[in-house]
Amino acid sequence: MAGWDAWIGREQSGRDTLTPQHAFQWCSTFDLEWPGDGVMPQGIHFALCTPEARTDCLGEDGHPARDDNPDSFLPPFPMPRRMWASSEIDFIAPIAIGADIDRTSRVASISEKDGGSGKLAFVQVAHETTSNGTLSVRETQTLVYRDAAAADAPLSPPEMGEGAFDPSAWDAHSGLTPDPRLLFRYSALTFNTHRIHYDLPYAQTQERYRGLVVHGPLTASLLLQLAARELGENRVRKFSFRGVSPAITGEPLHLVMRRSEGDYELGAFASDGRQVMKASASI
Repeated sequence: MAGWDAWIGREQSGRDTLTPQHAFQWCSTFDLEWPGDGVMPQGIHFALCTPEARTDCLGEDGHPARDDNPDSFLPPFPMPRRMWASSEIDFIAPIAIGADIDRTSRVASISEKDGGSGKLAFVQVAHETTSNGTLSVRETQTLVYRDAAAADAPLSPPEMGEGAFDPSAWDAHSGLTPDPRLLFRYSALTFNTHRIHYDLPYAQTQERYRGLVVHGPLTASLLLQLAARELGENRVRKFSFRGVSPAITGEPLHLVMRRSEGDYELGAFASDGRQVMKASASI
C-alpha cells in the first residue's frame, strides 16, 4: 500500500455544458419524457464531465491506460480488471438544461487486500459537481481492481437458475430487459469504452463474463427513475448503490423499492432471484 501513497490527494477537473441535445439523448435512451421545467432527472451527472482520453491512450480493456507518470490520476495497479463497485451520493441541487458544469475529482483513499479470486485494490474517488457555480452533486465512488481471470475460469455470473424473483415483498416494481442497443447508447452518453459492455468475445474470453455486462451506473439510474416515479422528480437527497452480481444483456432485470425504517431500500434482481444491485435512498 505504501507504494501508492503518492496518489492519495491527486486531483483532476473537468468542464462541460448540459446542452439540450445531450439532455434529449439521455431522455431518449431511457424512454423518458422531456422535462417541462427544464430540470433533468437525477443520474444525469453520470454523463457529464466524462473521460477525455485519446484513443491511442486507451488500455487493452478500453479504459484510459494507467502508468506511473506524475500526471497520472489513478495508480498503475498490476491488476488489469476494473469495475465500478459502489457509490455514495448526495444530491444537493438539481441540474438544469443549459447549465455550465464543473467537476473536481480527488483520490480519497487506496487500500489492498487478498480476495477469493486473487489480489484486490480499492480506490475511493471523491467527486464534487457544480452547476452554474452551485454545488449540485457530491459523490464518493469506489473502484475495484482485480487480477486477470484464468482462461478456464467459470463464466460469471452462473447460468440462470430455476428460481423466480417474487416482487410481492416490495412496494414498487418495474422491469425491463437490457439489450445491446441500450448499452451502446449509455456507453456513448458516458464516453465509456470498457469492452465488457460491447465486445462479447472480449467479455467472455478475457474477463470471463457470461455475456455483455450492464453498466453499474446504468442500473443505478434505472433505480433512481423508479424512485422518481414513486416519490417525485428530484426528491432523493441521499442515494447509495453497490454492485452485487453482474447484470447480463438480454436477461430480464427486476427493479424494486420499499419503505425501510424511514428511508427506502431499492434493489435490482435477475429473474431467477439473484441480486444484482443493492441500493438505498432518503428524501
